[in-house]
Amino acid sequence: MDSAAVKKYLLELQNLIVTRLEQVDGKKFKRDKWERATGGAGIGAGGGISCILEQGNVLERGGVAFSHVQGDKMPASATAHRPELAGSSWEAMGVSLVFHPRNPYAPTVHMNVRMFMAKKPDGGTAFWFGGGMDLTPYYGFEEDAVHFHRTCKNALDPFGADRHAKYKKWCDEYFFLKHRNEPRGVGGVFFDDLSEPDFATAFAVQQSVGDHLLAAYVPILERRKDTPYGERERDFQLYRRGRYVEFNLVIDRGTIFGLQSNGRTESILLSMPPLVTWRYDWQPEKGTREAELYEKFLVPRNWV
Repeated sequence: MDSAAVKKYLLELQNLIVTRLEQVDGKKFKRDKWERATGGAGIGAGGGISCILEQGNVLERGGVAFSHVQGDKMPASATAHRPELAGSSWEAMGVSLVFHPRNPYAPTVHMNVRMFMAKKPDGGTAFWFGGGMDLTPYYGFEEDAVHFHRTCKNALDPFGADRHAKYKKWCDEYFFLKHRNEPRGVGGVFFDDLSEPDFATAFAVQQSVGDHLLAAYVPILERRKDTPYGERERDFQLYRRGRYVEFNLVIDRGTIFGLQSNGRTESILLSMPPLVTWRYDWQPEKGTREAELYEKFLVPRNWV
């Protein structure tokens, strides 16, 4: 179990993704390297690199964050399903990204790949990998959803014929706003607590998901980034971004873990869209492209 190899991969992945999106956008990400000697409350040394692009040509806001933190006592959110690890020393590392394009016809994308490792009270080591990617359109396009899901399937097919279907269902269930009774977007894949059959295989699954992000998203972004739009589309985009904020702050386990573990707030919340609106009990007009999003895309569906 080599956490150094995981860290090396994650840093290379971050740099690869940032470099490619700089090519698409034409502007550079700010690379903010940070370190923390101690965080208190069970947190030891930590650090990372937060890459952020704001007010770009294509991305209104984009963030790709690497972090590696450790501590002497597991946060409550990490032991909810593993009570035997309560009080264990631990380390966590991962890359998390969100891209919020300016154009309402271009979807938001999220990806996260991560690893946790903990020293068990009996002296053994527990580990697990998690991650996934999901797409959140504001105006739906069948070809975009199919392409994204097909690429996700390609990432997982080498690890078993049933794995994509399992992780696709898991994604649909996880990225669901119960208080709204609707999914956040058209889904993708999601997995967590992966440690079987061994470290090498679980790590390979994580790598394949991370390695397929650019192929899944960049063709969609390049296809939609210059689509003409007006005030109506922009207004709807900002309204739908509100769902993104609600999910991240109310439901997302990664955000909750980061805040509970006294993580770096600026890095944890870089996924937030820069502009958002809310309205009281708003409903789309029937027969519009806005209504189509709810009727055809924000519903459980097998895209491939």
